[in-house]
Amino acid sequence: MGKKPATYADLEALPDHVVGEIVAGELYASPRPAAPHAVVAHRLGGELMGPFERGRGGPGGWLFLGEQELHFREDVLVPDVAGWRVERMPFVPDTAAITLAPDWVCEVLSPSTRKLDREAKMPVYAREGVRHVWLMDPRTRTLEVFGLRDGRYEVLLTHSGAAPVRAEPFDAVELDLAFIWGRTVS
Repeated sequence: MGKKPATYADLEALPDHVVGEIVAGELYASPRPAAPHAVVAHRLGGELMGPFERGRGGPGGWLFLGEQELHFREDVLVPDVAGWRVERMPFVPDTAAITLAPDWVCEVLSPSTRKLDREAKMPVYAREGVRHVWLMDPRTRTLEVFGLRDGRYEVLLTHSGAAPVRAEPFDAVELDLAFIWGRTVS
């Protein structure tokens, strides 16, 4: 007899100290991000906010949210940072979850979420038409940039270290990876 698919009630039953997601009917409960993970997600959002959301020193035209619950059919995902072009989502809806797929997501990898982010969530993002996915690893200080081509992701860039970088879809501005990585992991 098959296992019963996870439901939203299963997510609601999880304790507050975990992040719950449902992918392909399976419930995933991950510990809240450790400090290096949280620092990278927070600083990345800060780097993107000025030029891409506010239009200061960049083109503007984006809206960003951190750890926003996304509902895609039966799947419930919580990316570390997500971005929508304002022509697709001109304002933040007054809802707990968003059903409109972002144009870009960033997953900050940690030992407990690495496999989930890479193997389970990326196919859902592709199915939903998320055009760009970034995977950032604070331990190795690596940024992987993927672009959606013909329904599948292809690697557009792999960047290691703290040198500044320009990466789609935010290549109009150079990102300060030294700041983003900070002094998080030695």
